[in-house]
Amino acid sequence: MANVIVFDLYGVIARTQSPEARQRIVALAGVPGERFWEAYWACRPAYDAGQDGAAYWGAVADQLGTRFADVPALLAADLDSWCHVDADMVAVVHELANQGHRLGLLSNIIEDLVPMWESRHGEWLGRFAALTYSCRIGVAKPERRAYEICAESMGVAPRDVLFFDDNEVNVVAAREAGMAAELFVSPEQVRALSRAVMR
Repeated sequence: MANVIVFDLYGVIARTQSPEARQRIVALAGVPGERFWEAYWACRPAYDAGQDGAAYWGAVADQLGTRFADVPALLAADLDSWCHVDADMVAVVHELANQGHRLGLLSNIIEDLVPMWESRHGEWLGRFAALTYSCRIGVAKPERRAYEICAESMGVAPRDVLFFDDNEVNVVAAREAGMAAELFVSPEQVRALSRAVMR
């Protein structure tokens, strides 16, 4: 295996939505939480693959049979909820880059978030050789083509990639695409497996 490590973003390097952020979004939507999140996630794949924010929130409202009073506020609250990092994993990114690993990112992410991430977190994102965003390639994990495009962007075959994701479905799909893939557990796990890659 080549010395190439690719990370998912959310649930690995980035934190997922906090309970407080989720409550704020639900309050803005004015819809009971369980119903809201069902529609939120059901409509998300198209958003991840490049749909614009207004169309996404329109689709969520349609599925719920309602209209949102303040779509710009919902959009802003949602974007902010997805922009926070795990400082320990950012430290791991720097460590691995300093050790000579070639790093890549493969994330299901909406277009509206990309400039926010790159402006707020450009310093450590700059340690990656390639940033593969679902919204810019038109396919999202667990579609096989997403993994293939990621490997191509790194200049290697899928079999040359060690991939970390916090979602078992995405890990299985990465393995089916030919990658060595692991379900993310901790920074210590990443450090240990990265040492094995260097041997």
